[in-house]
Amino acid sequence: MGFEESIKSFADRTNAIKNNILTEEATKTSLIMPFFQILGYDVFNPQEFTPEYVADVGIKKGEKVDYAILDNNGEPVLLIEAKSVNDILTKHDSQLFRYFGTTKAKFAILTNGIIYRFYTDLDQQNIMDENPFFELNMLDLKDSHIVELKKFHKENFSVERIMDTASELKYLGLIRNILKNEFSNPSEDFVRFVLNSGVYEGVKTQNVVDRYTPLVKKSLNSYINELVNDRIQSALNKDENQTKIISEDFEVENIPENIDDYDQILTTEEELESFYIVKSILRNSIDVQRVQFKDTLSYFAILIDGKVTKWVCRVFLKENVKFIIIPDNDKQNIKYQISSVDDIYNLADNLINRASQLI
Repeated sequence: MGFEESIKSFADRTNAIKNNILTEEATKTSLIMPFFQILGYDVFNPQEFTPEYVADVGIKKGEKVDYAILDNNGEPVLLIEAKSVNDILTKHDSQLFRYFGTTKAKFAILTNGIIYRFYTDLDQQNIMDENPFFELNMLDLKDSHIVELKKFHKENFSVERIMDTASELKYLGLIRNILKNEFSNPSEDFVRFVLNSGVYEGVKTQNVVDRYTPLVKKSLNSYINELVNDRIQSALNKDENQTKIISEDFEVENIPENIDDYDQILTTEEELESFYIVKSILRNSIDVQRVQFKDTLSYFAILIDGKVTKWVCRVFLKENVKFIIIPDNDKQNIKYQISSVDDIYNLADNLINRASQLI
């Protein structure tokens, strides 16, 4: 069973047994330790997965973190603070915050066996950020989350690779949560913003705001439904024309003729993840600020300097068909089948070679 199948199966098991777990120790043995076993760590080897790792804090000696994952030199690379499945994690953040600054670990995880919050020091070096850069919910597991989680698998773990995408993941997550909350329950400030955008010219009294709030929410839901329906229709059209698209001259950019067609271009989390992976691969070959992307109706392109004539690769990601096209030294478009965007790492040499042709 592969990693994706294993973690999905364990998510189902977590949901099935969570109500029978009553203590922190039961959470550790039933949920947390098996989770890290799936990530490839020997949880019974203290040279790799150390329980009660000592992390002295200032004058306090003997302070212990629940678990630490160690590198080959015995140095901690990841700290884990475990809580009961019934605990709310926010009240424990300060404890892990203290531990983080006393070790060489670059990552920390706060978990109750269901929610896993991943932290690093993006804002200030050696000081753990207040907000996680990645959060995983085992009861709401998404494919894009599995892709991110796989980076923490023992076989894939790379501090540099994770740090390359951590910042974007963090702020994408924060912005997404704000939008999710506004769409679900528009705040007064958001409603006033809408009203001030040419919707209502009169005085925005509290009664006016209260009256328009349901309309704003209804409009948001209506627009989202339209986007979803357009995306579905676009996907159906792409299915019908996929063979034609693949055989096209890839030097010709697919630009919508009608401005309304831009509404059909919705960049997915999986496409963004492919972009982050390519950036990570090219980080030692080119200034990553030059690596950009352009989404089209037909494919997701990763470019140098934003120029459509300097494309590194074209990514096609559908539910049942995933592949990436990378030109070779003879500028022949070579198609590589992938099972997930994580397989792009296996094409690192091809991508570096292609980028070198463009810079």
